Amino acid sequence: MKDRSSMIDPFGRAITYLRVSVTDRCDFRCVYCMAEDMHFLPKRDLLSLEELDRLCTVFIEKGVRRLRLTGGEPLVRKNIMHLVHQLSRHLKAGTLDELTLTTNGSQLERFAAELADCGVRRINVSLDTLDPVKFHAITRWGVLDKVMRGIDAALAAGLKIKINTVALRGFNELEIPEIMRWAHGRGMDMTVIETMPLGEVDVDRTDQYLPLSELRANLERQFDLTDIPYKTGGPARYVEVAQTGGRLGFITPLTHNFCESCNRVRITCTGTLYMCLGQEDAADLRAPLRASEGNELLSQAIDEAITRKPKGHDFVIDRRTRRPAVSRHMSVTGG
Repeated sequence: MKDRSSMIDPFGRAITYLRVSVTDRCDFRCVYCMAEDMHFLPKRDLLSLEELDRLCTVFIEKGVRRLRLTGGEPLVRKNIMHLVHQLSRHLKAGTLDELTLTTNGSQLERFAAELADCGVRRINVSLDTLDPVKFHAITRWGVLDKVMRGIDAALAAGLKIKINTVALRGFNELEIPEIMRWAHGRGMDMTVIETMPLGEVDVDRTDQYLPLSELRANLERQFDLTDIPYKTGGPARYVEVAQTGGRLGFITPLTHNFCESCNRVRITCTGTLYMCLGQEDAADLRAPLRASEGNELLSQAIDEAITRKPKGHDFVIDRRTRRPAVSRHMSVTGG
């Protein structure tokens, strides 16, 4: 095996977690994530599965230990399981600790068993309501029953699931206790997330925005929450819920950002590296990837980009700041 050269950013943080958006396409149109008439990238602009494998491998050689595939919806990418199979060799070699993905659950019934066979041990499923009518409204195109069958298939395959729920004022704030009881009752962790100001969408985020400090205060009227040091490699801060015995995470990019311990970078399906979810600064890795059969140019481009990783982001949602913090949609960088 090649020597693993750590990627250390200007603030002394080791970059060990890579999130890779394998497609900007999705079979849902969640109202806080996408416009209904989204224009997707032409397929010729996307990295091939072989290029994505090569790119991920270089990052693993440079010290990445956790790799998450995202989208859009990663499981709608044609032949995506070929990439998962290829990347699983790093798990077998011990050079990667975890290969996982974030999904809307629509394709899990089809792929859950194969994901487990590839060494995927846990996944995140995005789910904002248990009401079929509200689910169709928030996703525009989604069918809740199909997602539920996918969750059943994933649990049957032995996958650990974390439910990701975006807290939306006036939509699901009163339902979150019910979603939590349901998730914990099936042995699933849950994380609630503040809506993020990414991309132009068809709704006013100031109306949707629910600070998680307010949500937590509401939950503490019904439940006993105890802070615990549990970590999964991501930004969530966890509590244990006495009444359910389960774990609940809070991701608070606005009210309490999580930048001081940020260990991750993101790559889009076109090979653009974003050092921070909430900043526009980026590095093109597609050009050096395609410029040579060797990886020296690519490795140099990654090293240069890591020297520009910022200390943190500056998300704001209020009546004076209506425009998104960055123009790209969440589906471009995969959250």
